[in-house]
Amino acid sequence: MNKPTKEQAMEAVKTLLQYIGENPEREGLASTPKRVIKSYEELFAGYSKNPEEILSTRFLETANFQDLVLLRSISFNSMCEHHMLPITGKVDIAYVPDNSVVGISKLARIVDVFARRLQIQEKMTAEIAETIQSQLKPLGVAVKVSALHHCMSMRGVNKDNSIMETMHYTGVFTKNENYRMDFLSLVGK
Repeated sequence: MNKPTKEQAMEAVKTLLQYIGENPEREGLASTPKRVIKSYEELFAGYSKNPEEILSTRFLETANFQDLVLLRSISFNSMCEHHMLPITGKVDIAYVPDNSVVGISKLARIVDVFARRLQIQEKMTAEIAETIQSQLKPLGVAVKVSALHHCMSMRGVNKDNSIMETMHYTGVFTKNENYRMDFLSLVGK
């Protein structure tokens, strides 16, 4: 599939404005197609990011630390792939290292890689966990995502404040209930 040009994308925005009954040439909307495309470049920047590269820097001097590492409440904004409406929420990531750790900013960056794509929450949760597992190779990973889906609150069933929670486990978190219970107690489940 060939990627459309920026000009073609701006024309598509004009068409959508006309579809909803607007005049894309009026003063308040004249620059809207350019602004929408610029915002899409930021909102969907995850397509141009390489998660393997982000997790490539590891620290080996851990004093044999092999207990739970947890980064809580990583905020994210994503877009629902079904309606292209916002998903907003928080991600909790835990892992049990096996001789190496990563800087905590790398965990937040991995969240952004997958959040900054059209998504469903279940897939994003698994992608974050499986990427950390495959690249860092810890003993196990646990990821919990809690999010508000604006496709639920702004349209359709119109249910405000409905929070969806998803979890994905690898390694010791799938094999040892104590690790799962520790994770869930720390993240407030």
